[in-house]
Amino acid sequence: MSRILLIDDDAGLGPPLTQYFRRFELDLATAGRPSEGLALLRSGRFDAAILDVMLPEMDGFALCRTIRAESDIPIIMLTARGELTDRVVGLELGADDYLPKPFEPRELVARIQTILRRQRGTGGGARRLQFDGLELDLDTHGVLRQGEPVVLTSTEFALLALLARDSGKVVSRDDILNHLRGHDADIYTRAVDILVSRLRKKLDPLDCIRTVRNAGYALALGRA
Repeated sequence: MSRILLIDDDAGLGPPLTQYFRRFELDLATAGRPSEGLALLRSGRFDAAILDVMLPEMDGFALCRTIRAESDIPIIMLTARGELTDRVVGLELGADDYLPKPFEPRELVARIQTILRRQRGTGGGARRLQFDGLELDLDTHGVLRQGEPVVLTSTEFALLALLARDSGKVVSRDDILNHLRGHDADIYTRAVDILVSRLRKKLDPLDCIRTVRNAGYALALGRA
């Protein structure tokens, strides 16, 4: 059973979600304050975290930044304000997905399941992809950049693996969004651009992700 942590100060949200999650083999733990949530994350094993944007002590963005500095656990942000800026900021800070409030529990479960599948890896084919200066292990989600390990979130790894499987070929933004899923259409171009920017920073000094104007992105590395 996968363990999920919800950090939200709405005391009425946790109990019904906990019962609902059990139907899908998801064990939900709850925390009402960021400090409590961080303590739980640091002391136990969780497969994903759900953060509300509006929290006491610190907002969800600051909490996301703190968690991301310590862990690559998948993060879903909840925002009641529904503003595009909130969603963009969450992605820039390393969140894997976002969901506006109010939401249907089934949609939240679906997004968690998508992230968990992505994290565990799917499909067959070559399980290690090797390029000049870059190596991906599709089973462990390990990445080596010039021999040094690089920590990626599950979404970042999914994007890199998609580009790597079709190395040299242009992958359109539509294809990337369809592969990653979970993002609303009103942010799709921005979401992909943010993810690519995050990947480029982590893979630096490898200048390996090429932008093809009005077409998409391609991994520009030769096979090792």
